Amino acid sequence: MGAQVLAVNVGRPETGPWTGRVGRTAIRKRPVHGPVMVRRTGLDGDSVCDLKFHGGPDRAVYAFAREDLDHWQTALGRPVPDGQFGENLTTSGIDLGAALLGERWRVGAALVEVATVRTACRVFANWMGLRGYDDTAWIKRFTAHGRPGAYLRVLEEGAVERGDELEVVHRPDHGVTMQLAFRAVTTERALLPELLVVDDLAEDLRRKITTRLVR
Repeated sequence: MGAQVLAVNVGRPETGPWTGRVGRTAIRKRPVHGPVMVRRTGLDGDSVCDLKFHGGPDRAVYAFAREDLDHWQTALGRPVPDGQFGENLTTSGIDLGAALLGERWRVGAALVEVATVRTACRVFANWMGLRGYDDTAWIKRFTAHGRPGAYLRVLEEGAVERGDELEVVHRPDHGVTMQLAFRAVTTERALLPELLVVDDLAEDLRRKITTRLVR
């Protein structure tokens, strides 16, 4: 079986002492039955509460692989359900770490493009603890494991549902993978200039590179 969508997940805002400085979050994602419209600003029925670090055209959809959730099941010693990492699309059969920035996927009726990386934040750590997982040094642990998932921009809006095929329809000729980009923005900042070969580089990545070069 080829690459596919195992779950389409959306979340609504909630508040609590664990939600950080913004005071609310929609990181709790639940699977949706039936088709969901994927738009340039995100999925119908989903919410983004912290627009400084989430959402926007380069972070419209977050994908995380079931294979990587299974990896974390082993590391954490308990089941990790689809949507637990706040992803909109739980995928199967595709190595997201090896996906290239600018790679395009046909998912259901939507056309999406791999745009940028997700880094762990305090709300993510608090959410893991709230759900009963060991959140000790969670941000460092998430970074060290090097399985960031992929933020996607939406080139063509369309409906997506569980079971839809995920077809890679374009791969750029550079070698900038999600894993390389993740290392560049987290532990190996010297790699950041290598990202400049990417056409339509996400604005957050371009800002990081510009800041580093100025320094």
